[in-house]
Amino acid sequence: MPRPVFLSARRLSGVLDREAVAEEDAELRKAGTVVTADRMTYWPVEDEVEGIGSFELQQGDDRILGTQARLKLEDQVGFVDQASYFIKRQPKAVPPAESEPTTGFAVPRAIAIKPGQTRVKAQQKPASALTEARGEAERIDLEGENQYHLTAATYTTCKPGSEDWYLTVADLRLDYDNEVGAGSDATLRFFDVPILHSPWLSFPLNDERKSGVLPPTYGSSNSSGIEVVVPYYWNIAPNMDATFYPRLMSKRGVQLGTQFRYLNDAFGGLYRGDALYEYLPHDRLADRDRWGIALQHTQTTATGFSGAVNYNRVSDNDYYTDLSSRITQTSQTQLLQQGTVTYSRDDWWSATATVQSFQTLDPDPKNPVTKPYRLLPQITVNARRPDLFSTDSSFFGQYTSFVHPENALVEGQRLVLQPQVSLPFVTPGWYLTPRVGVNITHYDLSYPVGGVLRPESISRILPIFSVDSGMTFERSSVWFDREYTQTLEPRLFYLNIPYKNQDDIPIFDTGLADFNFAQIFADNQFSGWDRFNNANQLTAALSSRLIDPENGAEIMRAMIGQLIYFSDDKVTLPGTTMRKWGSSDFLAAFSGQVWPRLYVDAALQYDPSDSTFERYAVGARYHPSPGKALNASYVFNTDASVPIKQVDVAGQWPITGRWQAVGRYNYSFLQNTPIEIIGGLEYNAGCWAVRTVAHRLQTAQADSTTQFFVQLELSGLSSVGSSTQNLLQRRIPGYAVGATSSDQGLAQW
Repeated sequence: MPRPVFLSARRLSGVLDREAVAEEDAELRKAGTVVTADRMTYWPVEDEVEGIGSFELQQGDDRILGTQARLKLEDQVGFVDQASYFIKRQPKAVPPAESEPTTGFAVPRAIAIKPGQTRVKAQQKPASALTEARGEAERIDLEGENQYHLTAATYTTCKPGSEDWYLTVADLRLDYDNEVGAGSDATLRFFDVPILHSPWLSFPLNDERKSGVLPPTYGSSNSSGIEVVVPYYWNIAPNMDATFYPRLMSKRGVQLGTQFRYLNDAFGGLYRGDALYEYLPHDRLADRDRWGIALQHTQTTATGFSGAVNYNRVSDNDYYTDLSSRITQTSQTQLLQQGTVTYSRDDWWSATATVQSFQTLDPDPKNPVTKPYRLLPQITVNARRPDLFSTDSSFFGQYTSFVHPENALVEGQRLVLQPQVSLPFVTPGWYLTPRVGVNITHYDLSYPVGGVLRPESISRILPIFSVDSGMTFERSSVWFDREYTQTLEPRLFYLNIPYKNQDDIPIFDTGLADFNFAQIFADNQFSGWDRFNNANQLTAALSSRLIDPENGAEIMRAMIGQLIYFSDDKVTLPGTTMRKWGSSDFLAAFSGQVWPRLYVDAALQYDPSDSTFERYAVGARYHPSPGKALNASYVFNTDASVPIKQVDVAGQWPITGRWQAVGRYNYSFLQNTPIEIIGGLEYNAGCWAVRTVAHRLQTAQADSTTQFFVQLELSGLSSVGSSTQNLLQRRIPGYAVGATSSDQGLAQW
């Protein structure tokens, strides 16, 4: 049934049911639509209206003004001449995000499971904020609901009265059904200065993915010179995409890179992956071809099987130090190459098979890195029944074949079996858990030709006995004028393991475990199974927590603990000495909120025998609101294989008005050099923002790389220059991207 039309004006004339003419302050209303003009003619049979002089069309929040127009109201088809427009839309909800890109060069949207698959238990991503667009055009053709065709038009998302940036487009189509804009002969102007031009332009009207050439990024570094990246993004399918990013480095050449991501279901489960490949033919500085590969794949099935592949390899030892700006990559010396398959059909047991190798990088020939053993394969079985005849029973079994890549060291197979049974007694105020177990380890070894002759078959059987006990006391307490529940929780853990000589057992994967609160309650002070300590010791610890009684949230936690030895330590690693003292270092830690939005973390290890601190760390975080973050920490550690004495300060803070600063300073007192320095400024004008960031990274003892980034971000359209967000989010804890984030739209040229 046609919706009624209401027409009003100072003067009305026409032919009944055929034509109505309204003059002077003419206004037409139809459900959801208001049309005004100096003079208006309406034809009821065709449901068509023509307006002349000061024409305005309002549909919801949308407004189109012009000098002359003709429209079919119900079909929303027609034109407006000499028009200006304002379009406001709530983007549609998009599928759940399943992965994010990792290249750092382009920012394609997250891939998702294919439409129509309801098996995946994931919340739908909420719709983005309202998008607002405005501009002018010689002519706007309305081609149906949510379809606009603009001729000789401008486009911007800045608020009325601000023309800081805008597009001039010869031909522009805005499709709000598919939420895509496309145009030809487009020029981007910033403060009336043209900064980009393209014969073709396409951009999403929300944050959906779309194929196309992404905006180029620019930067410079002292190791590679001026860098320009022009990524191309290919939206292959809703659950599959690829990014190609040629990277021009003035000092080195052109590096070709690609990232392929996928997500799908099979065998009643999901599989997903991320493959990255980079190739630099003939690096002019290094005088060789260079490449890097990174592959990650995970898969689950409804039959209980799951698997994963993590494969990484590069062409040379200096690949990351020369070509990466990530401190986590430049410091890598072992690249993991691993495949795993796990079966877990029931809740109480699982089995995992693993093959594992590494590519060892030796950036410094004077300090060669030790190559680890390969696992070919390792099979692990874990089982636990916490309610078996009122006991908590568990079993660990593992078979490993160790192969060394140089075939110059002892190799062999190791079998570990460790069943154990505990009998917990638990009440609301205290608990007591005695436990008995046995560690059975067997080795079959083979030695290199000409090596030291040792037993080829070794077995070790060690019974394990422990008692874990603790109590919990509570009281009401007032802190900062608020009531809390304060706890006092003493804990005692006794451990007894007899001594057995293990000097003939080779070291495949074992080292001394880190001394911390988790380790002092563990059976073994070593990581790995090649050494198992003897023990007759008691761990004493005391913790206190501050809890909000309204929601149960933990506000603060403080702990102190120490090991007391009743016998000497007789099991050591090669090259180390036996312990002769009767108690361990003290451990103390604190973590919690000490003031509104102020958090403190502290930990220390104190040696009472010589009254010295072996290590300590203290850090503070202050995050009063998004865009305001201050972080500071100091770390001192003489107990590490590589001693540490560093200070780290980082933050983001408004300076004045629309300006804010970001920065990080990480300094090593032992090396007498900054490890990482970041300094940047950001100006946020609402519909655009500009960021400048300088980044200095120490890549080796005597080498560093310095990079400079400039990024112009246009809200709802694109960003021009080098992306700084990934760097700042990784390296500045609490960093918040401004409201003009490029997630609000990404143009493709």
